[in-house]
Amino acid sequence: MDDKTKAIVAHLTIVGWLIAFILNNTEKEEYASFYIRQQLGLMLTGIALGILSVFPIIGWLVSAFGGIALFIFWLVSLIWCIQGETKPLPWIGHYFQDWFKAL
Repeated sequence: MDDKTKAIVAHLTIVGWLIAFILNNTEKEEYASFYIRQQLGLMLTGIALGILSVFPIIGWLVSAFGGIALFIFWLVSLIWCIQGETKPLPWIGHYFQDWFKAL
């Protein structure tokens, strides 16, 4: 599987991310690693928003608006991935690259 295909598969649910992660560990490719790190950050942010949603009103609002923002970030990331660009997500993508650089 080539690097662009791995990067696209990483966007397709957690199962797709796991497949891309495992395949990329056997043949490290920077393009795929970039998007694997981006998607891991988005997934962990989504989990944090889900935990936050247990708090009434404020938690629900933050979780709802955060979920919409995460969906937009995911879609933008997928579009950039398909186009062959390696742009970090606005505001948060460079953190994901630093935090998960071991991947």
